Amino acid sequence: MKYRISTLGCKVNQYETQAMETILLSRGHMPAPSGERADVVIVNTCAVTAESGRKSRQLIRRLREENPEAVIGVCGCYSQLSPEEAQMSGGTVIFGTGDHAAFLQALEKAAEEATVCVDDPFRRFVYEELPAGAVAGRTRALLKIQDGCVNFCTYCIIPYTRGRLRSLPIEKCAEETARLREEGYREIVLTGIEIASYGVDLPGKPGLAEAVCAIGEQAGPMRVHLGSLEPTVVTEDFCRALSSVEHLCRHFHLSLQSGCDRTLKAMNRKYDTARFYHSVQLLRQAFPGCGITCDLITGFPGETEQDFAETLAFLQKCAFSDMHIFPYSRRPGTPADKMPGQCTNAVKQRRAADALSVCNEMHRSFLEACVGQTLPVLFETEKDGVSTGHSDTYVLVRAPGEGLRNRVCPVRITNTDGESLSGIIEEEQ
Repeated sequence: MKYRISTLGCKVNQYETQAMETILLSRGHMPAPSGERADVVIVNTCAVTAESGRKSRQLIRRLREENPEAVIGVCGCYSQLSPEEAQMSGGTVIFGTGDHAAFLQALEKAAEEATVCVDDPFRRFVYEELPAGAVAGRTRALLKIQDGCVNFCTYCIIPYTRGRLRSLPIEKCAEETARLREEGYREIVLTGIEIASYGVDLPGKPGLAEAVCAIGEQAGPMRVHLGSLEPTVVTEDFCRALSSVEHLCRHFHLSLQSGCDRTLKAMNRKYDTARFYHSVQLLRQAFPGCGITCDLITGFPGETEQDFAETLAFLQKCAFSDMHIFPYSRRPGTPADKMPGQCTNAVKQRRAADALSVCNEMHRSFLEACVGQTLPVLFETEKDGVSTGHSDTYVLVRAPGEGLRNRVCPVRITNTDGESLSGIIEEEQ
């Protein structure tokens, strides 16, 4: 059969999409050529915000209209949370965030009648192993090492769609890494719903640092890039262990959400700004010149102008290399949806714009500090004799050169336009 896959949401969804495509290809199915209708259309949905749910419904409807005779398979967090709505939007085979092998089998067997099979995520006790790899055309491979979350932040629906904590055993992490190395990837991104909690469900409770070290031993020339981290996982021992990984990327994404202690408490985050800043300091001491990025939510219920002013001051104190900024989105089913003091959309957007202004200033400062340095760059694309890729600090770099895709080369940085870096390749690694 000919298939087409559309994906919304995070790197975990991207990982699960490439895994499903790997399985489909192994069974002899082929992607539908451009311009041709598919026999099966898969929509991997997101539910992290109410807007994500709306986009999921909209995408299902559009793909149903474009492929009226196709089987429409829907999976992911949105269909886990709202299977009936996914079906009403046009889905014919509805699964959630689990048992992707059964989902693909159901698509293969689908006939006229719809299939809905959504389990209780809190009754999942075993990690679902899926093949690691990359979405077609990507130079980075994704390795999902963990699933589930039990933090229950007041704004987040994901614990209710992904369930309890489950981890890929360390030996399996190492095996998948070795396979990806043999397949020729030059970077592996470790992803999961909450990788800081890696190993709490495994015998002996190995931590994230132990998993990263085991992966690093098998990575060879591949760069190892960590996904989003809870700041509390960053300790002196954690940094010491990671500093032994030869090709660890010097980029760390910490989940901040607010720079105000009162707001963090209302969010049910497990740290305060002092602990977060301690993590930032530890990372910079262990990995000089590293890029540190974060997530930020603006306009959380009850956030005052003073609270937000504290957040802006804290952002500047941390001097992030970049940020992801999200106006708070109400999500039915979460405690924050019923909290008093809901901010207007205008307030959320204004605060997001103010935070973006601070972000842009910090980003420019970080880039300017890179001028004169030599950074290892994994090149991904090429156009008109100029190759583009990312440094190990996750900054976009351009340099004259051809035929460099999927190669890591040292680039002497000569200039910045405030958004990216440019430089000259010195020699290939």
